[in-house]
Amino acid sequence: MYEVVVERPEVDLLEKIKKARSKDEDVIKVVEEMKKTGVKELRENEWKIERDLVLKKGKIYVPKDEELRMEVI
Repeated sequence: MYEVVVERPEVDLLEKIKKARSKDEDVIKVVEEMKKTGVKELRENEWKIERDLVLKKGKIYVPKDEELRMEVI
């Protein structure tokens, strides 16, 4: 296991990503399916919830919000 240290600007960005997921239909469906089945991984680890973030193929999934995606870049 490894430890991740996140600085303040990144914390704000992670919070924005968490909030934006409620507006992304793909993420809503995946999270609902995970809650319904009581798992933290779905579709052979394609989707996963870790530290309250949704991961797709092992990477933080940034919801379909153009402004947010530009901020991440």
